[in-house]
Amino acid sequence: QVQLVESGGGLVQPGGSLRLSCAASASGKTIKIDSVGWYRQAPGKQRDLVAGITSGGRTIAADSVKGRFTISRDNAKNTVYLQMNSLKPEDTAVYYCNAAVYSGGFSPSNYWGQGTQVTVSS
Repeated sequence: QVQLVESGGGLVQPGGSLRLSCAASASGKTIKIDSVGWYRQAPGKQRDLVAGITSGGRTIAADSVKGRFTISRDNAKNTVYLQMNSLKPEDTAVYYCNAAVYSGGFSPSNYWGQGTQVTVSS
């Protein structure tokens, strides 16, 4: 079973920075992550895409985070990062990663991480 584990969330003051990590692993299996998206969900709101990255490194970002958030990946570590700078109170949410992962088949399967809380407050 493939697991996605997010880390790096926490409490930060407005204007601060955090780096989230999403690491994929599977016991006893060689896996490869394909495309990955970071999503966020604030209380009472829907889960929205924040940024995404393809296997080839092409990226997209929501208008609300362009110029502040950067998504990147380390294929050797099966890990994707979300660097968040100039954080604002409205960035407060639970952040989830969603990844398409190859784990032996011809097509990838889709997985969600458990989420990591980001709180931006003074």
